[in-house]
Amino acid sequence: MNAPLKNSNFLKENNARHLFHPMAHPADSLANPPKIITSGEGVKIKDVDGRETIDAVGGLWNVNLGYSCEPVKEAISRQLDALPYYSIFRGTSNDAVIHLSYELAEFFREDGLVRAFYTSGGSDSVETALRLARQYHKIRGEHGRTKFLSLKKGYHGTHIGGASVNGNANFRAAYEPLLPGCYHLPAPYTYRNPFNETDPEKLAAHCVAALADEIAFQDPSTIAAFIMEPVLGAGGVIPPHKSFLPAVKALCEQHGILLITDEVITAYGRTGAWSGARLWGVQPDIMCTAKAITNGYFPFGVVMLSQQIADTFEQDKTGAAAIGHGYTYSGHPVGAAAALACLAETKRLDVITNAAARGTQLYNGAKALMEKYELIGDVRGGHGLMTALELVSDRTTKAPVDKALPMQLQQAIYDNGVMVRVSGPNLILSPPLIISEEEASQVLSAIDAGFAALQ
Repeated sequence: MNAPLKNSNFLKENNARHLFHPMAHPADSLANPPKIITSGEGVKIKDVDGRETIDAVGGLWNVNLGYSCEPVKEAISRQLDALPYYSIFRGTSNDAVIHLSYELAEFFREDGLVRAFYTSGGSDSVETALRLARQYHKIRGEHGRTKFLSLKKGYHGTHIGGASVNGNANFRAAYEPLLPGCYHLPAPYTYRNPFNETDPEKLAAHCVAALADEIAFQDPSTIAAFIMEPVLGAGGVIPPHKSFLPAVKALCEQHGILLITDEVITAYGRTGAWSGARLWGVQPDIMCTAKAITNGYFPFGVVMLSQQIADTFEQDKTGAAAIGHGYTYSGHPVGAAAALACLAETKRLDVITNAAARGTQLYNGAKALMEKYELIGDVRGGHGLMTALELVSDRTTKAPVDKALPMQLQQAIYDNGVMVRVSGPNLILSPPLIISEEEASQVLSAIDAGFAALQ
């Protein structure tokens, strides 16, 4: 029964016959078979044909410690032997999640976050944060606070709540009508914005002014929370000016609006800081995390809550704080064991130091490539291992390239030994945080060769 699964022809022939790929047109998956990855080691992956490449995608922003992190693998194995599953719904718990909640409170203490609510992944974490934000206001008697504000270009997962606060029509249009009461503000995106402003600090001020105007227009007493990624990821790696998030936090505090930082990508070192909120010197009320919490080895996530949120829920005497929300796999002991081991290894390796250094290397290298190739209209990054190259057909008009070209470029780079990610017109780099200087140089060389192949 297992023999056919080892046959490369079987895998290629059957890939799209019996499954739908996420974020893809089913017909495209049939017409253009994906690369079938069969093994990984360090920061490298190997496909079904035996071709080995550096994974400059880091799985999907989540394999921060690479594919050979033995402490996490061993923790998963031990936990499977001890307790492969038990629920933490009311009345039961398990030792792994209790230990993890203590470690997470220590890890996020500087962010002012002290309680954990466990989920199965990033979209679950966003959904949980939105729900708890509404419930928080209801506990306090402010039942009218149901609206959410977010940024255009922001990405917050694919549940109905997350899709509703998403700022990209690709994740919204096919699934409308979505959650009512969600409103979107311009992102601090210097390359394309409605203010025609290229200065990051001035643009940040314009976006904050737009937020203040929207809050007044909606009536502050109707708004539950503002949610944003500290560095916008899937939207094309858009880092705001350092003044932006502190100004947003001040507005939220002024009007009693909760600040949710979506750190499914940015938490645990990706930005060169232990959290994106910490990168900008802000303490959120709620933080969504997942992805790198287990190095991608087990589906797991956690929403971290501030002391104020915790106190409001725990001191309630009316019953309004009873949480009618959770997942079968919330607090999965195997995931918790993986997260404990991953957190310990993440701190031991001090990955933020390498993420900052290698992130600067890739960012500067990408800017050098922009000098060489007219196809590159903009390069964004400079905060850890998050870099994007936006492709254009004309730099003067910023006209987008033909939709087929980014995929052609991705293939050309793959042919030169590196896997990169394409998101719309953007070429995105998010390699494991343990990537070496030499491997980062190889990534840049492969991208250079990929662009050269298209000329």
